[in-house]
Amino acid sequence: MISQHKTVLIAGSTGDLGGRIARALVDEGATVRALIRRGTPLDKIVPLEQLGIHIVEVDYHNATAMKEACLDVSCVVSALSGLDEVIIETQTLLLEAAVAAGVPRFIPSDYSMDYTKLPVGSNRNLELRRDFMKILDQAPITATSVLNGAFADMLTGMAPIVLFSHKRILYWDDADQPMDFTTKDNVATFTAKIALDDHTPRFVYIAGDQISARQLAVLMSSLTSQRFRLFKAGSRNFLETLIKIARTCSKSTDDLYPAWQGMQYVHGMFSGLGKLEQINNNRYSGIQWTSAKQILTNHIRFSKESAS
Repeated sequence: MISQHKTVLIAGSTGDLGGRIARALVDEGATVRALIRRGTPLDKIVPLEQLGIHIVEVDYHNATAMKEACLDVSCVVSALSGLDEVIIETQTLLLEAAVAAGVPRFIPSDYSMDYTKLPVGSNRNLELRRDFMKILDQAPITATSVLNGAFADMLTGMAPIVLFSHKRILYWDDADQPMDFTTKDNVATFTAKIALDDHTPRFVYIAGDQISARQLAVLMSSLTSQRFRLFKAGSRNFLETLIKIARTCSKSTDDLYPAWQGMQYVHGMFSGLGKLEQINNNRYSGIQWTSAKQILTNHIRFSKESAS
């Protein structure tokens, strides 16, 4: 049961998704504390303060200060983003502080496809989440991960799926493989409700829409009155080969989202390996789930207005 008037601590609130979760928590009636690293620019802090969020500037390596920040908190929400140093090391410091302060619940920074089913080595960023899961599951705290498939903005430019100018829908291997897409606002709203719910399972699964490449082609043809055709880029094996080549040729090893990482995510979508098997959208009433049709309709309308 959801209980308002609780105090929730969030880490990563100056990021895109974290900021949305913080706002959603305020909308749900929670008292919100935001952990902010010392030296964070004011332009990132002021919008949070204007929402009535209490700002706590901390050094994550100061265990005493971290514990104090977590006192009297009902749930810690992580929306941290990064590689090993953040997802493993910083989140572990956050987890240890929550446990030391007696916080009963913890939501890790997962927000992805079902990484628990992915083969080892198939997705670097999600492998880090699985590594942290092992640490989290050993801690004396109740944890709930929110898994939402892909963020819906992948449909409008973040990944080469809907090729608007070419009137093509790109796919790998199987045009009928359903894929999960959820907007960041839907993820934020659901996460806020999870944070205020005392009885949640270890994993919850949500999807604003589930749609295949073939269905996207039909949808885009209908929305634009122009025929969108399917374009097969290759097989799963071919994509795996391209990923290996791209990763080998990559000059940077600490880039959070290099091209090959995006390709790994696309592989998990089109292979079905990261597909959400059950959907918990109906757990809470009142959430307006945004469909692929709504997302693409808004994108087409915005593009026309910008061009005029």
